[in-house]
Amino acid sequence: MRRVTVAGAKRRVGRQFTKVAKTLGALPAPVTPESFPAGFHNWVQRKTTRLKSDFPAQWRAQIVPDAAARPAVAVVMHVYYLDLVDEILEALALMPVDFDLIVTNASGIPLDLATDSLPNLSSVRVFDIQNHGRDILPLVSLVNADLLNPYDLILKVHTKRSHWREDHPDLAGSGEAWRGDFLTALLGSTQNIQQIIGAFATDPTLGVLTADGNVLGQEFWGGDHAIVSDLLRRVQLPPVHEQLRFASGSMYWARGFVLQGLRALDLSPEDFEAEHGQVDGTCAHAVERIIGILTDEAGYDTREMSAATLETIDTDAWHRFDASWVKFPRARVLPFYLPQFHRFPENDSWWGKGFTEWSNVAAGVPVYKGHNQPLLPADLGFYDLTQDSVREQQRELASESGIEGFMYYYYWFAGKKLMNLPIEALAASQSETPFCIMWANENFTRRWDGGEKNILIGQDYEHVPATQFIHDVMPLLTDARYIRIDGKPVLAVYRITQIPNYAEVLEYWKQAALDAGLEGLHLVTVDVGATMQGVEGTPADFGFDASLGFAPHNMKWSSQDRGGLEMDPRFEGNIMNYGVMAEHAENDLLDPVPTWKYPGVMVNFDNTARRQWMPDIWYGSNPYTFRRWLDASLSAVADRDFDRRVVFINAWNEWAESAVLEPSQRYGHTYLLAVRDALYR
Repeated sequence: MRRVTVAGAKRRVGRQFTKVAKTLGALPAPVTPESFPAGFHNWVQRKTTRLKSDFPAQWRAQIVPDAAARPAVAVVMHVYYLDLVDEILEALALMPVDFDLIVTNASGIPLDLATDSLPNLSSVRVFDIQNHGRDILPLVSLVNADLLNPYDLILKVHTKRSHWREDHPDLAGSGEAWRGDFLTALLGSTQNIQQIIGAFATDPTLGVLTADGNVLGQEFWGGDHAIVSDLLRRVQLPPVHEQLRFASGSMYWARGFVLQGLRALDLSPEDFEAEHGQVDGTCAHAVERIIGILTDEAGYDTREMSAATLETIDTDAWHRFDASWVKFPRARVLPFYLPQFHRFPENDSWWGKGFTEWSNVAAGVPVYKGHNQPLLPADLGFYDLTQDSVREQQRELASESGIEGFMYYYYWFAGKKLMNLPIEALAASQSETPFCIMWANENFTRRWDGGEKNILIGQDYEHVPATQFIHDVMPLLTDARYIRIDGKPVLAVYRITQIPNYAEVLEYWKQAALDAGLEGLHLVTVDVGATMQGVEGTPADFGFDASLGFAPHNMKWSSQDRGGLEMDPRFEGNIMNYGVMAEHAENDLLDPVPTWKYPGVMVNFDNTARRQWMPDIWYGSNPYTFRRWLDASLSAVADRDFDRRVVFINAWNEWAESAVLEPSQRYGHTYLLAVRDALYR
């Protein structure tokens, strides 16, 4: 995306806003980053590391644990004009699938909804909210409260009047006619809804669908460009100019993740202007536009009804969103798992009594303005992996997202095991968690870099040969829950060329597996690249069955432009561009991928928590770009037998490297929701 200077952006926004304001009458004050509540610097000043409530506190009493299964579809209805509610409910009576109705009520009057005529309504929940931020802040509040997390598909409607439209020079029709067109197009008839839902079921690129005439482009930036740019900076995306394409009117069908991902913007009521009847230049208008931008960033399209070619949709495709539909993941997703989060004697000796990885995580300090440090856990807190209940909660979170199991880092130094308690406790438990291991066969150093200096405990293949490793891990490999490919346990080795005579070692391991009654081993080398002495070429030539991608290793590294980041002068590390890496990886995946190659996707990499002023940081990580990269990786293996449709993710819980799928205070569940969305699209 083309960059512009801040001054240039301000001039362009000023010209656009002046033009729109003149057509509407009054000319408000110019929009500058300092003059709107959602400005980036205002947001940074408000940020704390404390988990705060970004939705009305009174909702908490209504949000109770619910074991009931939710349908795949939800309708989000915002109410301000009470007299317009019945026509929306009448239109919803035509819904052909089970759905939940979630209502935000800003009317100030208790709602009495006549829902008896809605035969497929599963549940209705009404949340009262102040009249602030139009229909957008109520939507964001639902997102921040995790109330939209269960749904694959969402219809968003609201009681809109839009009197200003009658005097608009570029948009035809009255507000009443506009509302009517939306309801007819998005609902209208049972057959029409079936075709709409069927379009989402059959077209994996469709993200947002709205009525004809309501997808607008850059000519409708109005006074919102500066606000959008500052909001994009919150998720480390550059400004957008010509690429703008969004659904105006804020009524549409959308993939669940498109809206769920808004949690990453960290929006709060303080970002939204007081209500004065504005028709442009507010945070609400900016979010309306940014939804289109983020839809595109996630790899989806925003379309009008006529562009969706609904008449060609399979008449039964809509059943994909029926509550009774059984979903299957597109592939086998395996994130790497760090077992560091518990006390053990060596850590007490090396770092001080009581040290765990959380000691590093909590100590991170931002090195640029808005930097996501420290990155802190949400749902699971600062957990202790000696607790079976923690690992079981992790299994539930992973399973709900379609993740098959975990690849544990396994630390073995000439017969000495470190951090082995979690996986051995898992093996001894009744948990159903699938698992496999990767031998992290590098030195353990004070700098956390696997190097040859500051070694705390090193690899020593002369003292205890690597052939012994297979006997120590055999109880894990023979476990019924151990992850297999072609019936063989998956065993990965991080830096195989550091093992003397590794080809002979691998042959020994294979025979040992056969002797133990296994069908063999599915041996996997990690694609660390030539700079880390990785093997290059076909893995079979080196005694392996496959190679796995482990980003950022052997990926495109591109320096991030630091202009405007306001770096701390103490920073002496490296900062790279996540978006460039993701796009380069996606382009590589367009070519046929050998069946022996398992793609790898990176959530993020930022080891500030470990190395503070000399870290390696990838700027630009966000759930939308991550979702697009993951989707491309899943598509690249889609033509294989399911057993070999394997994609690895770095990582499940590398908190000190910011490579985290687990819920965080900054991003909530958005990365897990991105995984689920890509796996079950």
